Amino acid sequence: MCALASGLMLAWPAMSRVMPTQEGVLHAAPRPADAPAQDEAQRFARGVLESNDHRQRPFAVVDKKQARLVLYAPDGRVLGAAPVLLGLQPGDHAVPGVGRKPLSAIRPDERTTPAGRFETEPGRNLAGELLVWFDYAEGLALHRLRPAPARERRAGRLASATPADNRISLGCVVVDPAFYTSVVQPVLGRRRGVIYVLPEHQPLAAVFERQLLAGLDSD
Repeated sequence: MCALASGLMLAWPAMSRVMPTQEGVLHAAPRPADAPAQDEAQRFARGVLESNDHRQRPFAVVDKKQARLVLYAPDGRVLGAAPVLLGLQPGDHAVPGVGRKPLSAIRPDERTTPAGRFETEPGRNLAGELLVWFDYAEGLALHRLRPAPARERRAGRLASATPADNRISLGCVVVDPAFYTSVVQPVLGRRRGVIYVLPEHQPLAAVFERQLLAGLDSD
């Protein structure tokens, strides 16, 4: 869906996959200025670590309420954090089959970023643009900011101080190009990982397994 918005044909993941390379980036020091506050999303990440739900892979937590992504190394160190653009319509479910619709047929109310646990895979479209798939069937990916109509003000939305105006995408999670290149691509762009998208309407327990909520219970 969102990955189709560029008007480019998409390569099948098995054919476009970025092969793993050395993982020295996972041992880089966290960026202190990007370290998130002690909040629900960070405590959720603690539950991921305590349960080893990520299976010792890098993982990201997307807090839709705060329009923010935090990327973690397998051992839980923060590698970076950044604001994100999300689906135009608030909601915790993807409309089944929306990824197979022509762009012109996707209604505004269908442009959601679903909540849940998603296995990620590096990929690229046929134009060679790198991205990270988290729901290939529905065309959903984590990718860098692309050129868009000026009226959408996407760069300004990312830079604003409030998450209230970060709803504009077709459902993908969109980050600043510099953040994608320096933080996302060296990690999730080179190996499989996990993205956890926290719900904005439903309780966490309605979306995630109980063991993932351990970090919220231990305070």
